[in-house]
Amino acid sequence: MKNGEQLKYSRLADELKKKILDGVYRPGEKIPSENELAADYQISRHTVRKALDLLTREGYVYAEHGRGTFCSELAHRGKDSRNIAVVMTYLSDYIFPRVIQGIDQVLTENGYSIILKNTSNSRTVEARCLEELLQKDIEGLIIEPSKSDIFCKHGTLYEKLDQNGIPYVFIQGCFAQMEDKPQVRMDDYMGGYLVTRHLLDLGHQNIMGIFKADDTQGRERHRGYVAALQEAGIFYNPELVVWFHTEDRASKPVSAVREIVARRKLADGVVCYNDLTAMKVIKTLEEEGLRVPDDISVTGYDNSFIAENFRIKLTTIAHPHEKLGETAAALLLDLIRGQSENAVRQVVMEPELIIRESTRAKETEKKLLSGQTDEQTSERRYEAACPMTGWKQKGDLC
Repeated sequence: MKNGEQLKYSRLADELKKKILDGVYRPGEKIPSENELAADYQISRHTVRKALDLLTREGYVYAEHGRGTFCSELAHRGKDSRNIAVVMTYLSDYIFPRVIQGIDQVLTENGYSIILKNTSNSRTVEARCLEELLQKDIEGLIIEPSKSDIFCKHGTLYEKLDQNGIPYVFIQGCFAQMEDKPQVRMDDYMGGYLVTRHLLDLGHQNIMGIFKADDTQGRERHRGYVAALQEAGIFYNPELVVWFHTEDRASKPVSAVREIVARRKLADGVVCYNDLTAMKVIKTLEEEGLRVPDDISVTGYDNSFIAENFRIKLTTIAHPHEKLGETAAALLLDLIRGQSENAVRQVVMEPELIIRESTRAKETEKKLLSGQTDEQTSERRYEAACPMTGWKQKGDLC
């Protein structure tokens, strides 16, 4: 077979597949004839026939002798397949294996098998995975959306899941236009607030923030960071806030830290998007001659293996890895069994601050705290957290 012919029929098959998934050709509707397609795309009938054969094998179309080729129902064939698809942004590192472990434990106990997919946080790959899964015998789907803070352009694929009666649960984030869908996630707003408030309590005021721009976790952690600064009466300084994307996650935080150090706009604390970012920031600060936590405090997020085993143990936010996966799996099973009417369809897990070696009180804060009782210290910190309204007596609300 010539490469040119193969490319032509593959391109036609992809084009027709896209039109089917986008609803241009509806289930049961006749698609253009071989002659019409050949004329429209300026290719031979032989090439058209090969494209239609491919789509037939994949279940997108079916032929009726003497009548033509029709768009198939793409019916949900897997009502009793006991297969669940799990689509994650990454599989082999960081917190993801433990999340998957939680999912697998619940599904295995209930007699289900997992079809595991990885998108590498690519929207294109996510769309391709959904297209493939629409052709498989699956009863449900758990998906971590790729770049969840960017508008989803392949929403028709999720609509196709709905049409085929395949329930799905978002985990660790959700697209803005699908916020009403079942989901399990962390309260990342409160997590960002807690780590920032912790640094403020230690006397830090020039707090740098490093956040991921293309997912909802980064946006929400930034919101919590801003809220804590506002509560403490500290003006938001955009020069101390760094945004990075999936594509530049390895370089942008590092270069931004170097730039701030070089410009002598030194922060006394850093709130990092996650533990991996915090580790890179600490290494960069040390290369620039700064000591953590003596000169500057650094926080992470997720309480990953890195947080506990890095040479400077990280102050971070606990991430219930297995619990998150278990909860998502249990919610999906409720949806499959039709038991979701009285169940909570959206679960938001509360964060917990874990204090370790990467944060320390500033010298001025140490002096203020020295010689005070625990009650006095608590009252002074309460007063510091309410500078805009004033603090009158213990128990007053800010």
